[in-house]
Amino acid sequence: MSPRMQVATFLDPVALALVGGGTMLAALLRTPAHDLVRSVKALRTLPRHPFTAEPLLHQIAAQGRIAHRHGVMALDRSVITDPDVAAGLAAVVDGATPAGVAALLSHRSHKRMERHAAAADVWAAAAETAPAMGMIGTLIGLAAMFASMTDPAAIGGAMAVALLATLYGALLANLVALPIAHRLRAAARTEAFERARLAEPLAALAHREAPKSLSGTRIAA
Repeated sequence: MSPRMQVATFLDPVALALVGGGTMLAALLRTPAHDLVRSVKALRTLPRHPFTAEPLLHQIAAQGRIAHRHGVMALDRSVITDPDVAAGLAAVVDGATPAGVAALLSHRSHKRMERHAAAADVWAAAAETAPAMGMIGTLIGLAAMFASMTDPAAIGGAMAVALLATLYGALLANLVALPIAHRLRAAARTEAFERARLAEPLAALAHREAPKSLSGTRIAA
């Protein structure tokens, strides 16, 4: 038997459609649309290196030097791409207290963790559903096989569906969906830990600049 024929032995479009299509349908029925879209977009993060806060910490330090030399209002002219750093600096410019800045970053962190958890949960749910869809495909294949006992030519195709559906379900769950869910959760934990490092320097900047902004407000008044 040639290698091409050996590979073709394990390919069955009916079984693949039952398992893959059934898993996708279950995900559509049990998951809100925005979480489903988020779970697909999260796949782009898998090849990336783990998140690190070091570049952002350097950026915050640079913004602190700008504020020290030119005043806190100069930070409004800075272009900040990271949303947490941008929100924290905007709060500092608005005269937020250190506790207020820390609370803002904590709130944003919790919202981000919820979004990441929702994306990972979609893939974890797919890992739970795929074996069940494989079993359903097996039952369908067995039912078709028993219904075709008088036609020997149809028994082989039905048996292939019955056996390969279970195989596809196990492979989809353990080699695709579950590893994706685990990697997304690991990346989310790393990012949450790293982003927690941003709160202290931003709060320190707020503490340093708050008296200046308050005194400036009183003078302007």
